[in-house]
Amino acid sequence: MRLGGPLFGDVSTPELWIAELQKKEYRAAYCPVGADADEATVQAYRNAAQAADIVIAEVGAWSNPISPDPAIRSAAITHCQNQLALADRIRARCCVNIAGSRGQQWDGPHPVNLTDETFDLIVETVQIIIDAVRPKHTFYALETMPWIFPDSPESYRRLIQAIDRPTFAVHLDPANLINCPSRYYENAHLIRECFRLLGPHIKSCHAKDIHLQSHMTVHLDEVRPGLGGMDYAVFLREVERLDPITPIMLEHLPNEHEYDLAAMYVRGISATLTQSQ
Repeated sequence: MRLGGPLFGDVSTPELWIAELQKKEYRAAYCPVGADADEATVQAYRNAAQAADIVIAEVGAWSNPISPDPAIRSAAITHCQNQLALADRIRARCCVNIAGSRGQQWDGPHPVNLTDETFDLIVETVQIIIDAVRPKHTFYALETMPWIFPDSPESYRRLIQAIDRPTFAVHLDPANLINCPSRYYENAHLIRECFRLLGPHIKSCHAKDIHLQSHMTVHLDEVRPGLGGMDYAVFLREVERLDPITPIMLEHLPNEHEYDLAAMYVRGISATLTQSQ
């Protein structure tokens, strides 16, 4: 397992980037450059990562390629293709996006998000993205979400089968799958099912947590790892069974101090698991 997260210092050169990663004791990283970077710059960061034994976990392609607005959909597909090409150039583990949404909010719920029609549209869209790039060194992946496919390990497996591309893979965010009380209280079983059904396809993971509020009606809040109900011992134990360079990336915290606390928590759970073996 490789832990990583956002950086807050100067990363404008490969040397400074590696120094910031080492200061945080991260062994995985988000992609440090954009798709407009020239080949020499991409190669310099790629070489620096390799020399320092840093895994570039993912290139984000955050956009809505299934938008009902044709202009937004077209621009998003192009963006995903460009980001996938960047991931291939820099040798990232994957290029990741969510599937999108059929509503105006690119990452929001919508009445038709979980229909067969939308499932088929996601399949077609991912095929278009992958077939335009044909990556050789990376994978395209969809982050699990609470209200769009893939919203369960079973629906992710269906997508893998339907998309039918060897360079389509899994980006696992188990907190995003916890969308009701039963999943909240039984999240250890949910996590195990994710790894049982999807394990060989998982290229990168996000590390966050979720807390079920006690006031009506059901309300779930994303929180820092360790402040919610997610079973991190099960999560990390399952990750440890994968490729040892599998990244777990911290995200969505408000400041550097919160990231330091999150990293401390994840490392503490990992150390406890190691001692118990």
